[in-house]
Amino acid sequence: MTAILADVVAVLDSFYPPQTAAGWDQVGLVSGDPAQPVRRVHFAVDPTLSVIEEARDTGADLLVTHHPLLLRGIHSVATTTAKGAAVTTLIVADVALYCAHTTADVASPGVNDALALAAGLPEGCAALDTEDGQPIGRVGDLARPVPLREFAQSLAAALPAAPVGLRVSGDPSAMVQRVAVQGGAGDGRFDAVRAVGADVYVTADLRHHPALEAREEARGAAPYLIDAGHWATEALWLADSADRLRAALSERGADVETYVSRLCTDPWDFLVPTTDDQEK
Repeated sequence: MTAILADVVAVLDSFYPPQTAAGWDQVGLVSGDPAQPVRRVHFAVDPTLSVIEEARDTGADLLVTHHPLLLRGIHSVATTTAKGAAVTTLIVADVALYCAHTTADVASPGVNDALALAAGLPEGCAALDTEDGQPIGRVGDLARPVPLREFAQSLAAALPAAPVGLRVSGDPSAMVQRVAVQGGAGDGRFDAVRAVGADVYVTADLRHHPALEAREEARGAAPYLIDAGHWATEALWLADSADRLRAALSERGADVETYVSRLCTDPWDFLVPTTDDQEK
């Protein structure tokens, strides 16, 4: 039996209840007719033009993304803007769009469970903090203490490749075992990281002043910091979400194909390392 969009949205809403979204967020169905058939579902972090075109070209009926397309108000969907071109492409191609943003951040399983597993933590880790009354982030212990450099290298191998890689603050030989994680921007949770006694904090989008102040407070000791990139830390949950959606719809007698986009939507394209060596 072919699924219809309303049924697919109902399953996604059960995974990522809209009422758990942060007050400022915009989640759920963005475009599409609830009565339209859904045979193929495309998953991605960002609803960029390249991702939308990929979904269209591979025959998707529904695109599920983490980040919203229309988080802030717009006054035109003319194709002279990127947002307008994105909306137009979705509608003309008859591709529905569903966004699970902060709803996937606080869900279990969700964004932070996938990141915790990539960091080597066991399943069922405790929440790092709460946001709007919902648990967010994860904290747990590695099976054994490891040097910070070894931990960072293992994490890098588990994350999808991104051009900038990982930025690490701390003594490479320092031993770490208790790990806190939050996918996406996380430099507002340093108090929580200290409160749980984490040796290292894995997150993204660490700004200069908050990160510097956190390291000053630590006096060079733990918690050490790893900025693993926004896109990379939030991409891992997509495969599990796709598998769960397919299984849930199958139980209802509906079959869908799922595909997780491999397009890297990290905004950076390449890295040029700097050096102290100067040409003579």
